[in-house]
Amino acid sequence: MHVILIAPHFPANQRQFARALKEAGAFVTGIGEAPFHQMDAELRGWLGYYEQVPSVCDEGAMLAAVRRIQARGWVDRLEATIEAHILVAAAVREKTGIPGLSTQNAVLCRDKPTMKAFLRERGIPCAQSDSADTVQEALTFADKVGYPVILKPRAGAGAADTLRADNREELRAGAAMFHLGHGGSAAIEEFIEGHEGFYDTLTVDNEVRLEFVSHYYPGVLEAMRTRWISPQIITTNRVAAPGYDELRGLGRKVIEEMQLGTTATHMEWFFGPKGLKFSEIGARPPGVGTWDLYNAANGIDLYREWANAIVHGDVFQRPSREYAAGLIALRPECDGYITGYDGADIVGREMGRWIIDAHLPPPGTPTQPVEAGYMANAWVRMRHPDYDVLRQMLTRVGEVLKVRAHP
Repeated sequence: MHVILIAPHFPANQRQFARALKEAGAFVTGIGEAPFHQMDAELRGWLGYYEQVPSVCDEGAMLAAVRRIQARGWVDRLEATIEAHILVAAAVREKTGIPGLSTQNAVLCRDKPTMKAFLRERGIPCAQSDSADTVQEALTFADKVGYPVILKPRAGAGAADTLRADNREELRAGAAMFHLGHGGSAAIEEFIEGHEGFYDTLTVDNEVRLEFVSHYYPGVLEAMRTRWISPQIITTNRVAAPGYDELRGLGRKVIEEMQLGTTATHMEWFFGPKGLKFSEIGARPPGVGTWDLYNAANGIDLYREWANAIVHGDVFQRPSREYAAGLIALRPECDGYITGYDGADIVGREMGRWIIDAHLPPPGTPTQPVEAGYMANAWVRMRHPDYDVLRQMLTRVGEVLKVRAHP
């Protein structure tokens, strides 16, 4: 099988998809922005061929590259694993006759108002939402559903550029940031109170073959706006517990209704006073190295199983559920440069046996802003057989391991 992989070099874990495809027996062609000679020898060895383009988000450049590849031989699949590449990949597939996620379904995954309208029509609970091109449209929506409301990009990932408005004045300010009424457009949603998490799968022909459930502490919007919080992401090993039955059932319904095919999926959800609500649906793996947590928790190679699903139409490993696993992000005390750490010795002494890995940038490293994400600065990943014990340990890490910095 010949598989084209978009951006095999960046971000760092993209190389694992290339490695897995090669190990599964595929001939792998990469398309990316970096020169081939700048990649390390190991990655170059997994790629049978490579096409460099100015931007993997440029549909014209991508289409020309794929047609050059097809001129040399048959292409079976064109795979994208990054949110920003999904729509371009779908458009190029349709123009070149390569099977996979369609443009229609890619739009459903990328355009939030369209996605939520589609799901609500099929009985899948979502927040009330709409698109807004003018300030008045945003105000009318908020008057109908009540405050607070959320403004976000129509095609974004995570909490990037997401705003909460608690009143008309804040909504007007947010509308100005999105240039509503001046050519801009945004998704606007009711604010859903409740606990936030995500449901991830690996599907083959719309059938869930592997599934995982993870939790955010606290929710993403708060985590990405508040420096003093050391936010956590924890994947549970209690997926079969009855409390997840509704989530798993609705997740399967989403996949079937959207006809996502053979792919990784990522679904964000809230559970609170209004019950279970889906927030985002992605035909891609989750971000922030979450598959690495799944692997460490379950004794599997999920990258390889993704490749097996594509190349062989099946998966061959099952998750052990031996461990829960989690990530805690550690924020510098201020923006500037890292000067050192307090408490690392305590963490190692008390919990070293449960640490999967950690990233503590050396003194002198420039800090990244809080909104840059969970892995932008320091972080620790851990696992433990008991979910509740793991959460307590991660909280303890956040209490004692401090990232010192100066402006």
